[in-house]
Parts: sequence; C-alpha cells; structure tokens
Amino acid sequence: MFPLSLRMLLLGLLLGLPPGARAEEAMVAVATNFVSTLETLLPEFAAASDHEIKVAGGSTGKLYAQILRGAPFDAFLAADQERPRLLEESGHAVPGSRFTYAQGRLALWSRDTNVLAEDGVAVLRGSQFRNIAIANPRTAPYGVAAREVLTALGLFESLESRLIVGENVGQAFAFVATGSAELGLVALSGVLNQKLTGSRWDVPSHLHAPIRQDGVLLVRGASNAAAMDLLAYLQTRETKKNIFLLGYDAEN
Repeated sequence: MFPLSLRMLLLGLLLGLPPGARAEEAMVAVATNFVSTLETLLPEFAAASDHEIKVAGGSTGKLYAQILRGAPFDAFLAADQERPRLLEESGHAVPGSRFTYAQGRLALWSRDTNVLAEDGVAVLRGSQFRNIAIANPRTAPYGVAAREVLTALGLFESLESRLIVGENVGQAFAFVATGSAELGLVALSGVLNQKLTGSRWDVPSHLHAPIRQDGVLLVRGASNAAAMDLLAYLQTRETKKNIFLLGYDAEN
C-alpha cells in the first residue's frame, strides 16, 4: 500500500479535482517498451495535474545500474519486478511504493505484410528468414521472455546463430525496421503504439513467464508531487483500461 499522502493524491485525481498549485517537474526512468505508451498517456495526465514529466528511456538493467550510481531520477517504471524490489531493499526506493502497473505481451513482427499471415510457430520453424531480433536477455526482461519462447518451442539452439541481439527492445524493433532482421520478438505495445506496418503474430502468454512490470517511487522523488501523482495516475481504473488497449495484458 502507498502511504496516506499518496493515497490522498490518488483520491484527488479520481475525483477530478483541478490542478493544484504545487505543479512540479519529475524525471522518470522508463523501460523502453513502455516509453511510447507513457508518452500517449502523458497529455491527459498533464491536463489533470499541471505537472511536467521528463522521460529517460532505456533497458531496465541499465536504468537500474544508473539509479544505483545516483542518476537523478524521481521514479522508475521497470519492465520487471526484480529491480524495483531490489531498490526498495537497498534503500534507493520509498518503502511500500512498489506496484505492478502493466503486464507485457510479446509479438513476432515483420515488415513484410505477408510473412506472418498465419501461425508464427510455423514461420519460426521454417527456413525463410536469415535473422531474428530480440532484446538482450541479460539486461531486458523482454529479451528474457523472447528466449523463453524460443526455448519452449524447442528452437533456441537451432536459431541461436541467427539471433541479432539489441541492447533493449527498442533496438530489436530498429533491427527489423531497418531490414537487419526479417523478424523480431518484440513488445506488442510498441507495434500498436507506433502503428507499424507489416504483419505480426501475438505470442501466446503460456510460452513465457509473465512480464509483470513494477513501478516504484525513488528516494529522490519522495517529496516530489509530480512523481507521486504520476504513479497514482497509473493506478486509476481508467488508466489501466487505456494501458490494456495499448498492448498489455488486462491483469496488472
């Protein structure tokens, strides 16, 4: 549960109270997969709160390392649950502020409109492509999920030599968009939010562990109204509905 002060801020948003006099600016570290989603949501948030949010996107692992080194972030929207938990345990985040704001989904995407007209599994098992892009499993939870999908299908070893690994899921998108890879196991939200052309296969969620994404208020933002209000806004029922429509699972 959030502390009483944050629950009061949430109540204010839910009741549609006018923007307060404490308009502030917050710097938020955001996992690459959620950057475009957050940017879609921010105009509504800004209109309701008068705050300004600056977004620093990147892989969850790299953002976590930057926070440990003292990067000036007020809040962290990760692509996993582990790093926010570790930040709480190490004293870098406000105790009790952690919550799940989204549950990610994977899609197999191609620029070619005909490649994924049917079953993506058949495409992966075929030999009609040279390379497939994924995010780095060492730093990006979507990379971990991509590896789990290929492993579950019994294809990881046979396709390992054809993998092009990006630092984050955004780079995996870029590899496909520029033609460096014909296919990419990427975030469904990115395909939807960027209105990408081509074809896609939505990966069944049972092929990988749930991609539960947690947010947390960092110590630097403990008294920052913009950071607290943003985290409260992400937990409102209407915002959760919008996040679902933008490519995430309903359970968050």
